[in-house]
Amino acid sequence: MELSDEMLKEISYVQISKYRTKTMKSLDGEVLIPSQIAKNSGIRTNHISKVLAELKAHELVECINPEVRKGRLYRHADKGEQVVKNLE
Repeated sequence: MELSDEMLKEISYVQISKYRTKTMKSLDGEVLIPSQIAKNSGIRTNHISKVLAELKAHELVECINPEVRKGRLYRHADKGEQVVKNLE
C-alpha cells in the first residue's frame, strides 16, 4: 500500500518522539485513561497529558469523553490507527 505524503509526515512526527511512539503503541486498539497509558508505556503521567495533547492536535488520538475532568478516555483516531500500523 502506497502511503500518502500526509501519512508519512504523521508517521515521522510520531517516530521522532520516543514518548509519542510509546503512547501510540500503548493505545493500540485500546481505550485507556492517561494513567493506564503512563503505566503501559513507562512514561510519567505528567508527560502523558502533554503527549496526548500533541497527538490530539494532529488528530491521531481522540478523547471520547472530553466533558469529564478525571478519567478521560483516549483511543486512536482513524488516522492514528493508520500511523500505528506503520510504526517500526
